[in-house]
Amino acid sequence: MSASTNYSWPPRETQPDHETYLFNRVAIENSHLLDVARQHGAYGVLEESLSNKKPGEVTALVKDSGLRGRGGAGFPCGFKWTFMPKFDDPRPRYLAVNADESEPGTCKDRVLIREDPHLLIEGILLACYAMQCQGAYIFIRGEYKNECMVLQKAIEDAYAAGLIGKDIMGKGFDCDVHLTRGAGAYICGEETALMEAIEGKRGHPRPKPPFPAGFGLWGQPTTVNNVETLCNVPFIVEKGPDWFKSMGTEASAGNVLSGISGHVKTPGVFEVPLGITLRELIYGEAYGGGIRDDKQLLAFLPGGSSSGFLPATELDTPLTHDDLKSKGSMLGTASVIVLDEDADIIQATRILTEFYMDESCGQCSQCREGTSWLSEILERLEHGKGHPDDIETMLELCLQMKGKTICVLSDAAAWPIELAIKHFRPAFEKAITAATEEAVR
Repeated sequence: MSASTNYSWPPRETQPDHETYLFNRVAIENSHLLDVARQHGAYGVLEESLSNKKPGEVTALVKDSGLRGRGGAGFPCGFKWTFMPKFDDPRPRYLAVNADESEPGTCKDRVLIREDPHLLIEGILLACYAMQCQGAYIFIRGEYKNECMVLQKAIEDAYAAGLIGKDIMGKGFDCDVHLTRGAGAYICGEETALMEAIEGKRGHPRPKPPFPAGFGLWGQPTTVNNVETLCNVPFIVEKGPDWFKSMGTEASAGNVLSGISGHVKTPGVFEVPLGITLRELIYGEAYGGGIRDDKQLLAFLPGGSSSGFLPATELDTPLTHDDLKSKGSMLGTASVIVLDEDADIIQATRILTEFYMDESCGQCSQCREGTSWLSEILERLEHGKGHPDDIETMLELCLQMKGKTICVLSDAAAWPIELAIKHFRPAFEKAITAATEEAVR
């Protein structure tokens, strides 16, 4: 695949000194078109793999690379592929592609789909070859209208060129790729809800077990992978696990796309090596450029809304799965949302809680009722009507919301509140004290 120095979207003149690969083609004019993509290496790895590699060899390369899912949970990708049944199992098998990018602050997959859809398709086909899937079903966020049109055109062009469908590239491998558009439900980002939606049902998470690898789309073996995860696959298969592990850290290998938004001078989506510090991402001239209007930093979300608020004292935390986990947070989608000193942490927490309340599917009472109660308490606090026991009530609610529901949306709603109280408790106590003094007067 062609080399490039581009590492961001929108593209910038300032270039960091680390190797990039995911954004190799996004700055090339008309990179979304098949002819342009093929001129710059698209489908070359697929052709070589279909000619010279067995399916198990492709899986082994991805497994040995240490690639972890880029959709939020960070589960090892190649290991996940091995959960699929052995090839002598006669059942059809599928790949479900999670393009339902709905986590607040996250827009990395959107760039890949819009600017380099053939990288995604090549990654999909390599994954399907490795697992011997008969078909892939891409579930794309409903609001991504333009991205949907670009991806649909790319799929049609790839079919016409013999890159998808029957006897791909004359190598005897058959695989179809289908695109399904969502209807704006955040819950469909959960893998089982995504499969329900692809099947034309209401997007409600399924109880597990059974797990997708044994009972997925239409009751058949299915693996679910994120867009960015699959876009890593062609590079790993071409350049090898050692090359991939030369970037990032031992436990979090490779590069990641990090979207930086909020109160920063230069927001954007940046390709960075895992292990870069949050300080460098937020303040580095090649990335966020510092806090807008040179104000002080109050808090930041390191991995999308569910990763929770961290204070400025945690700026030197490396952007890795394990380092953020040690802080009670998570890498998530690696999307950094920044709040300056003028932001209201209670208001910010309330906004996140309302989002989860609105997006809860309502199946589980802990999620349905818990998010509603938390939102009500935070709204009272924000408007000077807090109660003396509000902090303890919220912490107890969070405790009862975690680990008791079909999916982790309830947990994801609780984590930001727990971290906000842990790191910014004086702000909550101040709001309660002001409300109490007002009531006495």
